[in-house]
Amino acid sequence: MGRAKDIIVKPIPSKEAVEFVKKHHYSGKVTNNSSIHFGAFLDGKLHGVASFGQGIRKERTIDLVKDTDWNGFLELNRLVFDEYLPKNSESRVLSIIFKLIKKKAPHVKWILSYADGSQCGDGTIYRAAGFHLTKITKNNSMWRMPDGEVCCHLVFSAGFGSIDTPIKRKYGKVGEKSSWPAQKFLKSIGAEPIVGYQLRYIYLIDKTCELTVPILPFSAIDEIGAGMYKGVQISMKERKDKEE
Repeated sequence: MGRAKDIIVKPIPSKEAVEFVKKHHYSGKVTNNSSIHFGAFLDGKLHGVASFGQGIRKERTIDLVKDTDWNGFLELNRLVFDEYLPKNSESRVLSIIFKLIKKKAPHVKWILSYADGSQCGDGTIYRAAGFHLTKITKNNSMWRMPDGEVCCHLVFSAGFGSIDTPIKRKYGKVGEKSSWPAQKFLKSIGAEPIVGYQLRYIYLIDKTCELTVPILPFSAIDEIGAGMYKGVQISMKERKDKEE
């Protein structure tokens, strides 16, 4: 494990987490509903952040695990590390965080997260940390705007949050268009869907919990063609072959 054992993990303020995520995450963006942030420190400096929240569409995901209470799970919506941390750091950091959650928030029984296989990766860190792969779907949420910015279609949905938001004003989803379905609006301004996959992962903090959805073998990633690592489409087999 090397120096990974020297990493210190502890809760950090939102401001500190936001600054790090904006600087190091591939999207350059934070998730507004993040409310719990952990920092990974080595040699006295912050080198990684894991941010958790309640999830954007909680009513659709709460039943992924049997008999889950409304506050019984969290979504890991930002996980980012810089290049300073040594090998195996990510899985060690997550292991420490889950132990802290189990001790300090025992009502939280499981963790939900998604890997962006259209821009970033297919979830190598999640697999190493013991997550279950439960779904692989073609991307239908991320769109590239005419100016190059990448946005989730949900922020343009008529029923999502405030009708009048800065990003809606920026791209003109106002007036008559404010009630248009997101995809209709996005197509009307020349935005294009980003080709790729989204992979859903679940980690059971409480090992007695029961999933209500099938666990997929990791081999399904290559079978579907959903492999990606650091923004490059590449299968898990190809990565393994290069390491040997």
